[in-house]
Amino acid sequence: MRTNKAVHLYIFIISLLFCIITGCKNYKATVLQNNIAIPETFTGNTDTTTVANLPLKQFFTDTCLLHLIDTAVTANPDIQSALQRVEIAGANLQSSRSWLMPSIDFNATAGIEKYGDYTMNGVGNYDTNLSPNINSKQRIPGPSPDYFVGFRSSWEIDLWGKFHHQKAASFTRFLASRSAYKLAVTSLTAQVATLYYQLLALDNERQVIEKNITLQKNALEIIRIQKLGGRATELAVQQFEAQLARTQSLRFGVAQQITETENQLNFLTGKFTGTVRRDSSIHTLKLPGVLQAGIPTQLLLNRPDIRQAELELAAMNADIKAVRKAFLPSLTISPYVGYNAFKTALLFDSGSLGYGLLGGITAPIFNRKRLKADYARTMAEGKQALYHYQKVILNGFMEVSNSIKGIENYNDYYSFKLQEVKSLKNAVDVAGDLFLVGRANYLEIITAQRSVLDAELELANTKKNIFLNAVNLYRATGGGWK
Repeated sequence: MRTNKAVHLYIFIISLLFCIITGCKNYKATVLQNNIAIPETFTGNTDTTTVANLPLKQFFTDTCLLHLIDTAVTANPDIQSALQRVEIAGANLQSSRSWLMPSIDFNATAGIEKYGDYTMNGVGNYDTNLSPNINSKQRIPGPSPDYFVGFRSSWEIDLWGKFHHQKAASFTRFLASRSAYKLAVTSLTAQVATLYYQLLALDNERQVIEKNITLQKNALEIIRIQKLGGRATELAVQQFEAQLARTQSLRFGVAQQITETENQLNFLTGKFTGTVRRDSSIHTLKLPGVLQAGIPTQLLLNRPDIRQAELELAAMNADIKAVRKAFLPSLTISPYVGYNAFKTALLFDSGSLGYGLLGGITAPIFNRKRLKADYARTMAEGKQALYHYQKVILNGFMEVSNSIKGIENYNDYYSFKLQEVKSLKNAVDVAGDLFLVGRANYLEIITAQRSVLDAELELANTKKNIFLNAVNLYRATGGGWK
């Protein structure tokens, strides 16, 4: 009879384990992989030379700009926050490592309990106290105190690798946080450089405006003298005065832009106020000798945001593996050792030393819906990480392509604009000479002066765009954080 019961119990346990394992098999191992095909080149050039390999001090040669970048990396709050996120990820990694090891706690407890007369403990204690086989120290008081001083431990054996995958996810996220820090440094470097070149361009615009104000004031004085001599009309004087007022108003607009740009740079460098030191003209600055993007596959290694997205995807794959293991039974071992007694005077007696070991297997039955929900959520988050990874790759390719073409097109644009400015300056001189001898009217002078002003302002703006595209290329290819 006992044999049949043992057989039935054995069959029940085997069936239960079979159902649990079969239920877990319904959630097959899934690895989310990127299947986006990356083009072999950006512009047909297979040269692997990339501007991303240039150290910061070789790409930026302006010492004032390098000082601003160094200050920003040291003092910027976003960089400090990124560093703290690395610390947080490191702490999570240390925590995940502890899951593989048993926990050991020092335990000191005290309690008291009054058992009912009609309970097993109550009757048992009563009979024990009447037994002639015990001494006075062994008599159980009622109510019964319970004191314990010792160590308790709990260790869930990683039978299926659940904790191993959770640790792998934490480690991968730690690496991702370091890539996020590099991304923050790269973005900050690009921001500072962009604002600095904008500031130089605004300085140049201010110089152009001041020069044209002087030129237009001289022209206004000439036209006023000619009016006194009867060679010009009040209409001509009013036209020249209007043009001068327009140019003078531009000076204040540029001044406000300079103030705002300096304040933005002060913000990025962790300062409230201060004049940004710069001693270079944007027209005399030279671009780095290497302005090549390399090949698209280098982005996967160099760009911090792509590396971060790739590592986040790897972490989600580890999470998916871990959540699958949650459907399987878990084995927990709980040993303890210490002193246990119902009288404080006897607590540290040698006879009060006790130890024990408890092992148990638990398997999810009624909470499987929660596990299924966790699995579905983790799968959705994993797919979201995959789509984000693909988006970052597409965005990186687009940014590099735009920057390459931007440098090329704006360089050509600058060359023709330089010729235009030269011709317009000559036109201003010729118009002035012709006006003095009566062979040109005042409208031609006004038109020539306005055209050269607009062209010179656009020339400075074009030079700025060349540098901004170079900065974007440096950032887009993954440079700027070393």
